Amino acid sequence: MARTKEFDPDAALQSALELFWRRGYEATSMADLVEHLGIGRASIYATFGNKHELYLKAMDRYSEGHDPLLLAELSQPGPALPAVRALVRRFASEAGSPEARLSGCLITNTAAELAPHDPAAARRVELSWAHIETALHSALARARAQGELPADRDPRALARLLLVLLQGVRVVGKASSDSARVRDATEQALTLLD
Repeated sequence: MARTKEFDPDAALQSALELFWRRGYEATSMADLVEHLGIGRASIYATFGNKHELYLKAMDRYSEGHDPLLLAELSQPGPALPAVRALVRRFASEAGSPEARLSGCLITNTAAELAPHDPAAARRVELSWAHIETALHSALARARAQGELPADRDPRALARLLLVLLQGVRVVGKASSDSARVRDATEQALTLLD
């Protein structure tokens, strides 16, 4: 007779996500996971696989929760540029918050910590970035078609510029207490949409 799980795998995955997000992959040991999740090592391995597999599942959970929200923000009917500006300003505002300084963005953190030498993590980072770039490109192409964005502006290039800006905002926001640095850079970049 198979034993039933004595824990909620969904809640355990969320808890692992929060720990990895706050501490990073390398700084989180299997012993830390056992303690934080409150379940045994064997149960973690049986349910999620090893630490790396659990981290990848946590990345997937993070993306599932964040990427659709961004798409919804940029897909609202009506003028597109106000939505793009609001999204960029929201990223800048969040980057300077005490929460962001503590944990940052899991995708951006992973890009810096693991992506250079971990192909599976790098694929997930790239998928998330491609999602953001595509959502921005779609909104900017719509803005150009609606006459909000000058006809000589390249929506794809602007989407890539904003993606890089957003990732930089997350890094600088996490590392610096000077919120004016992020705010000024953001506002300067947004002038390219005029």
